[in-house]
This record gives sequence, structure tokens and C-alpha cells, in this order.
Amino acid sequence: MSRTLHLNAFLMSTGHHEASWRLPESDPRAATDVEHFKALARTAERGTFDSLFLADGPVLWGDVAQRPAGVIEPLTLLTVLAATTEHIGLIATASTTYNAPYNLARRFASLDHVSRGRAGWNIVTTAGQAAARNFGLDDAPEHASRYERAAEFVDLTLKLWDSWEDDVYVGDKDLGIWGDQRKIHPPRHQGRYFSVEGALNIPRSPQGYPLLVQAGSSEDGKDFAARYAEAVFTAQQTLEEARAFYGDLKGRTLATGRDPEGIKILPGLVPVIGSTEAEARRRDAELEELITYEHGQLRLAELLQVPVEELGLDAHLPEDLPPSDRINGAQSRYELVVELARREHLTVRELIGRLGGGRGHRTFAGTPEQVADEIELWFTGGAADGFNIMPPVLPSGLELFVDEVVPILRRRGLFRTEYVPGETLRERYGLPRPADRAARGAHHAARTRDHEAPITLGSLS
Repeated sequence: MSRTLHLNAFLMSTGHHEASWRLPESDPRAATDVEHFKALARTAERGTFDSLFLADGPVLWGDVAQRPAGVIEPLTLLTVLAATTEHIGLIATASTTYNAPYNLARRFASLDHVSRGRAGWNIVTTAGQAAARNFGLDDAPEHASRYERAAEFVDLTLKLWDSWEDDVYVGDKDLGIWGDQRKIHPPRHQGRYFSVEGALNIPRSPQGYPLLVQAGSSEDGKDFAARYAEAVFTAQQTLEEARAFYGDLKGRTLATGRDPEGIKILPGLVPVIGSTEAEARRRDAELEELITYEHGQLRLAELLQVPVEELGLDAHLPEDLPPSDRINGAQSRYELVVELARREHLTVRELIGRLGGGRGHRTFAGTPEQVADEIELWFTGGAADGFNIMPPVLPSGLELFVDEVVPILRRRGLFRTEYVPGETLRERYGLPRPADRAARGAHHAARTRDHEAPITLGSLS
């Protein structure tokens, strides 16, 4: 096939199903167990996944009585995993709302050096009052304001990653010259949100800069992705919705002047795998029975921004929910959840059960062949460039996918059988290494001179 399927492993403590920690096989303390994540990374690498991903947020999420809470800071953990693995990409979430560009640019450049070109940054704009109050604010900035800040944040971060030219190193011991100072370019940035004077204090990294990933699907989020993202994690419930999102985002990317092939779209998939369809559905039902529905009510009320008293477990969602453009949070997830409930006429209890496995990402229960069929259908049907695989239970769910589904995808010619030695994460996603800005400027100047040069007989020979 001319296209290559991309697979990312989204790792989350005991698994993505909120009740996974209650299973006999699960370790409730897995979220802070480095050995647990080492084993998961090695399993994903055995399955020749493109990358693995760790989510994050600057807030203690939920009630610690209901499910495991607290996670290791992802860039710290990925540095450990870089030493444990050889090929798989390492992607971490970091917020543009509650970070500073200089420090974050340095941390991701450091991970790219440590991993020899395998780092990726999932760019998010953090919503929610709880996170805001951890940083001295009464509430989160407005939705549009968060994306304006994010755009300046990313533009400045790219300048910082380009503040060293690739060939700055001289290393002349006789002359005592380590590097060429002329090839250092401080950003001297003065913007609405940030002011940064000096160059980054680490050389340009193996990839030039890490793979840029984005996960917002609101109108602002899609515009942002079209401008910056090279991979997009998205939640889509149906093939039709996924096709519409895929076509929309590829079109927006083209409208910015970028090649639509330069952005890879990976819907989330929560695969519940059984040797038979009946066994898979039984596993799904067993997990759903372990959900604490009162906890789900509270989280749903927070997402919908309504009093929890309005969400009776055996009632349908209120008819007078606010429009999505009045939601100062995750607008795309709000729309997805409301549409799911309306389309399938779900009660609040049923909706909480449907969200328990992937928080709005698509859960699919079936045999390995059926899971592979779904992946192939979406991949070849104009809905996805790959998938963000979200095992409901870890480590068993990832092991089942690697051992049972990946071989089928390989036999069908959809997925790689081995890694290319020395390949960076950007190369694995089919992306070139960006030249530094000085080199791009010199190339543009040379092309301009060539274009403006007078045509002579000699130049035509």
C-alpha cells in the first residue's frame, strides 16, 4: 500500500477504563510504578508502534476515593523510557496555559537529545477552574484567549528550537574555538503574552524540533491544528463523523498553505478484545458493572457545566443544556458527549457506562479479526491515518492487541513488520526534518537571487 498505518499507544496506569483498577489482575498503584511503564513501553515497541503517549494536567483530577490518582510528570518518565527502548516515539502532554516557552522548549529538546530523535509534544490549552486556581487565577482564561496564547507560545518555542543553527559546532582545540557565535540567533521576542530575549541553552536537537501533536477538535482547535500540528489525537464515535472531521481538517490544513499529508489524524480506539465476540462483550459488561455511577455523575456535570442534581441516573440529559460556544472548557468533547446521548437516546446511567471506557473515545468490543476489520475500514475509508490505541486494561489489553491484532494488520499489508534502524519519530510519521530558520532564510534568499538574475545564453545551456 502507498499509505502506512500509524499506531500510537496511549498509556494510562491500569488502563483507560475507569474501573480497570478494581480487577484482580490490576495493581492500584501502577500510576507511580516505573517498572510498570517500562514493561508497557517494551510491549508497544515489540508491536512496532510508532509512538507511545502520556497525558497530563496541572491538577489533581477527581476524587481519590473513586479511582487511582496522581501521576509521574511525563517528561521525567519518558526520559526513563528513552533508556529502556530503542525505536518507539515518546510523546508527552504539556500545557501552553500553565507553562513558560523557554523552560518547556529546553525540556523537550533535552528529551529529543536523550532519545536520539524520538520526542513529541502534545500541545494542549488547559481548561477548568481547578487548574487555574493552582496558578493564582480565579478561573481559566476564555477559550479563544487560550488558543491565542497557545499560538504565540508555539511560535516562540519554534524560534527557541531554531536559535542554534545545526552547524554551530566547530571544536577546534588548537584555536580554542568550540562553536561559531555567529550561528546563535536569540529570538528577542516581545509579544502579547510572552517576552523572551536570549537563545535556548541547548543545541538544536536531532529532529530539529519534536513532533508536534494536538488534541483539540473545537473550531479553534481545528484551526490551531491546521496551522501547527503534525499529528492529531481526536475522539470520533462513528465512521461518518470521523470522515467529516478528517476531510475538514485536511482541507483547513491545505488552506494554510501546508501539505495535508503533513498532518496525520489518529482517532482514539478502546479495543475490548475476546477470543469470541461474546467473550469480548462479556469483558466489556464486567468492567461496566464496576463503575461508580455517582462519581460519573459528578464528572459529567462538570463537563456539561450543569448542577449534578439535574442529572438523574435514569433520566435523559436535560433539554436546555447550554450551547457549546458558551462552554469555557473542552468544547469538542462537550459536543461529542451530548450528541452521543441524543443520538442513541441514552439515560445518564447508560451514558456514564459508555464513557467509562474512554471518556468519549470509541469503545469497540470484538475478536482480533473484528478489531482489525474496523481499523482497516476507517483507515482505507477516508476517516483516519492511524489510531490512538487506548487499552481498557493494562497491561493485558496492550499485550492482547500486540499479540493478536498487530499480526493481522501485518498480514494484510497495513502495518510495518519491523523498525527502520536510526529512524526518528518524524521520519516514522513521514515528515522531513525541518531546516533551521537561518538555513531556510539563506535558501529563500538564494532562490530569490536566482529568480531575479538576468537570463543569459550561458544560463540556458
